Amino acid sequence: PEGEAKADKLFGKRLLQAGRHILSHKSWMKTVPTENCDVLMTFADTTDDHTLLWLLNHIRLGIPELIIQIRHHKHTRVYAFFITATFENLLRGAEEMGLRKGVKPEFGGGARSFSCEEDYIYENIESELCFFTSQERQSIIKYWLDNLRAKQGEVLHNINFLEGQPIIPELKARGVIQQVFPLHEQRILNQLMKSWVQAVCEKQPLDDICDYFGVKIAMYFAWLGFYTTSMLYPAVIGFVLWMLTESDQTSRDICCVVFALFNVVWATLFLERWKRRGAELAYKWGTLDTPSKSLEEPRPQFRGVKRCSPITGCEEFYYPAWRRRVFRWLVSLPICILCLCFVFLVMLICFELQEFVMGIKEMPRLARFIPEIMLAITVSACDEVYRKIACWLNDMGKSPASFQFVNSYLSLFYIGFYLKDMERLKEMLLLLSLLRSLQRQVRENLLPYILFKVQMIVVSVPWFFRALLRSKV
Repeated sequence: PEGEAKADKLFGKRLLQAGRHILSHKSWMKTVPTENCDVLMTFADTTDDHTLLWLLNHIRLGIPELIIQIRHHKHTRVYAFFITATFENLLRGAEEMGLRKGVKPEFGGGARSFSCEEDYIYENIESELCFFTSQERQSIIKYWLDNLRAKQGEVLHNINFLEGQPIIPELKARGVIQQVFPLHEQRILNQLMKSWVQAVCEKQPLDDICDYFGVKIAMYFAWLGFYTTSMLYPAVIGFVLWMLTESDQTSRDICCVVFALFNVVWATLFLERWKRRGAELAYKWGTLDTPSKSLEEPRPQFRGVKRCSPITGCEEFYYPAWRRRVFRWLVSLPICILCLCFVFLVMLICFELQEFVMGIKEMPRLARFIPEIMLAITVSACDEVYRKIACWLNDMGKSPASFQFVNSYLSLFYIGFYLKDMERLKEMLLLLSLLRSLQRQVRENLLPYILFKVQMIVVSVPWFFRALLRSKV
């Protein structure tokens, strides 16, 4: 046994050394999925060889259908698993997860769950490149990875797995696995860029979006396009009524009543038309009669004892109700009250400061907005802090703590219903909306771009110093 252990260790080291190729993060993202990789799994730079070999061994034993290649980034010291599968194994995976595929017209048309025994009835089954879209390939591999289960007494360093617990989500929650994500196909992205993003006044290529991103994303953009187009009718009618409105109050009242009645009729017709359009797309994409999903797996952070569910009769992890109540009343509730009292106190201080500023006649008019801007910034900052506190409370006490709503709208309710100052309410609502939009743009666009550029600079620094030393030599 000792000799076998040494041989396994030596084999593992050689395996990892053989896979050490210098690839940047950008190169990883541009790997062609259908040839080399479908799903990429990256690890923290502190991950040791034992952890990598342990996970690699479990994946290969638990999911022998997968093909895994190991890559290593020399400067960031990040390992990655490039994961794909053969066409034959993907067919078995499609049957296992109940993937719905289109049926040839001579066999009835429509869509049904894939079956390997009757594979000849499905469209494009003859072509390995066309039968599965990249999204379907990635979904099958993700399904396999999510269903990799731990056995009784499995231990990895300080991580004790429960019997039947999914391994990959637990390692992601513990920070061992950094990311598990599908890779893009640059060729298809370029096509979508031309036919969708850069196209003006043209219909969205919903079928192409569905093939690449999946039904959920395609259905979202289908609804968004349908909603945007439908909004043209109230926009035109509203503009016409606004042009016809005269200066007297009677004319305004008549136009408001007419517009309100139109909106009621329009909203009803919009919902009914969308139901029809949504059902049409769902039938076309094979999700109209998809059975409802079974109960989802518990979160990786959830801890409890196994028991037989009195409702479903299946095994489940159970957390005692009395512990949940104790934590809720002794920890969650006091923390929530303290946070909300803090927000209320800050709101009162800002309002008092605004009254003080407005009382000084020599102050410029724009200075009266400073306390409201301070309050809007405080609300946005507290949103981030409260979200982290709520996540911690949810993980520890298994009970959701949702006070973000109160934090965001307490000042608006106070101004509108207590102070009854409509002008101040308009100003506060405008400031909150502008600040939230600015924060979202910075977080989603500017910050990722800056972090990516910094990461590229950090990666290229060793090359610069190495070239500088060579030039001096």
